[in-house]
Amino acid sequence: MHETVFVKDIIKQAKRQGKVEGIVIEVGSLAPIEAEHLENHLKGIVDWKIQVKQKKGIVECECGFKGEPEIITREHDFVLFKCPWCGDFPKVIEGDKIILKEVKCA
Repeated sequence: MHETVFVKDIIKQAKRQGKVEGIVIEVGSLAPIEAEHLENHLKGIVDWKIQVKQKKGIVECECGFKGEPEIITREHDFVLFKCPWCGDFPKVIEGDKIILKEVKCA
């Protein structure tokens, strides 16, 4: 499962801060894993308080569109999306990352 790679990295980053009690993670809608899956996987491994914030994906297309793309499919480890105006494949501006935003330590 590709979730394991993301989870291990988040746990490693958080533990560098000390004795972890909770974390806040931001998951973009265009990230390679859905926020709910990441949260469930983390909760199965650690007993920390986990807060997941979702961030909308924003793209910019050559046709002039800037906003949320139309998601065509979400597969194992990738998201395929297009411009809702012209159907082309736009450039991602934000919302394609998983970011450890905060670590709460004892």
